[in-house]
Amino acid sequence: MKIYINNKPTETAAETLDALAREMNLPNRGVAMALGTQMVQRNQWAETTLKEDDSVIIIKAACGG
Repeated sequence: MKIYINNKPTETAAETLDALAREMNLPNRGVAMALGTQMVQRNQWAETTLKEDDSVIIIKAACGG
């Protein structure tokens, strides 16, 4: 299905945020995701389903100043 990741159209087979994180090889720490305008806690990623044209924002923590 087609979803938008950080405003970029992306094809994915993932059905949940957790599956998307694994598909994208995201690290286990230092990553946050929002679906639409709502931040989703990591412990809810497995229950958070994706559908066609959803917008996902992925934020990766960075060190430095």
